[in-house]
Amino acid sequence: MIKQLLKRQFPYLIKLKRSLEEPTLIYNLSLEKSYSDRAKAHPNSFVRYGAHSFSQADEDGLTNEIIKRLEITKGTFVELGVGTGIQNNTLNLLAQGWSGSWFGGEDLDYIIPKGSRLSFWKTWITRKNVVELVANSIKTGSLSDLDLISLDLDGNDYYFCREILEAGIYPKVFIVEYNAKFIPPIKFTIDYDENNEWKQDDYYGASLQTLNDLFEQHQYSLVCCNAATGVNAFFVRKEFSPLFPEVPENIYDIYVPPHFLHYSGLFFPVSTRTILKLLA
Repeated sequence: MIKQLLKRQFPYLIKLKRSLEEPTLIYNLSLEKSYSDRAKAHPNSFVRYGAHSFSQADEDGLTNEIIKRLEITKGTFVELGVGTGIQNNTLNLLAQGWSGSWFGGEDLDYIIPKGSRLSFWKTWITRKNVVELVANSIKTGSLSDLDLISLDLDGNDYYFCREILEAGIYPKVFIVEYNAKFIPPIKFTIDYDENNEWKQDDYYGASLQTLNDLFEQHQYSLVCCNAATGVNAFFVRKEFSPLFPEVPENIYDIYVPPHFLHYSGLFFPVSTRTILKLLA
């Protein structure tokens, strides 16, 4: 039954002579259909712009549509929590000619060339240093020129967002991880712990309602959560809200429940040569 469904859904596989006996293939195809079904069924039609390039799931497509509507080209970004530099929310922007800064606790898998549009600081981020890090990353212009911040640190995210916003740093777009276990209107955030490390359980971050309340206080509107996995929330400054007429007013109709499943071996591995080419 599953094989017949997949044959109808993905007929090109027959032409490629791919065997539906391959466990990884069946998993990936089923997951692809699940991602698509979640987006189509969601009350916030904006999530259908989701697409994958360098992000973990469908975040890149959502970012692309947001910056397209805001008419931002070759903008500036800051991302806090970038892993090894192979998969994150701003590689996609670098590929489009943006400039920015990365902060994280891991080494990158490559050395950033001198004079690059990208800067990287390996550092442990805390409530005490997060504002200084963001502020010092702006090489030219002012903080008001910052177009996008992405923050995913698996723990103290709410507290870092609060410090940034209370310091008067208001990027046009703010992407932040939320804990999708907690359905609106539940308010939840972990206790601040400077040495926090995620234990691979449900004690991390903050609920969507808690983050939304914070961002509303600073004149931001919630545009969407990514439909594929329910991990990242996308906020824009309230002045841009008219550009997103399809977005529901009720937070429950924007919330996406958790679906923490990812593709397995579907794409060619990201080469460090590809990334270095983007930075050239």
